[in-house]
Amino acid sequence: MAPVAFTFFTDTATLCVFDPAGLRHKLDDDCDWWSLPCAELAAVNAGQAAFFNLGGDGAYALEVLAGLADPQASVHLAVVSGRVFIGAGEDVTGGGLEPDAACSGLFMDLPPGGYRILARRDGARISLAFLPDARSRNAFAGLVRI
Repeated sequence: MAPVAFTFFTDTATLCVFDPAGLRHKLDDDCDWWSLPCAELAAVNAGQAAFFNLGGDGAYALEVLAGLADPQASVHLAVVSGRVFIGAGEDVTGGGLEPDAACSGLFMDLPPGGYRILARRDGARISLAFLPDARSRNAFAGLVRI
């Protein structure tokens, strides 16, 4: 996989990664359904989305790499359609809207299946790696922070 780099902006201090097909059932839910910790955790544990809480709003430089040494977090994700959105939490499916990457964020194509997303944050720089994995669910007791 060739490295991918872009900048995204968040007003929710959250990076989200998900296959829109896996969250389509949330389309008519409230736009901020995931802001309830129990709902966010349920989606992450079901492998429907990876929410990385960043601790602050603003602009972040993000790169997707083939591998990542010393990750700060590892989250499993189910990729249903082969198209994954990476961007701000406020762009997650809900409120009748799906992400379009027009303002911020990026769509990335991956073969359908289970993935382990490795994440690392160094200030305003975030690195991710997507590794194929038989597992696509998680068992977190709390929210994922990087």
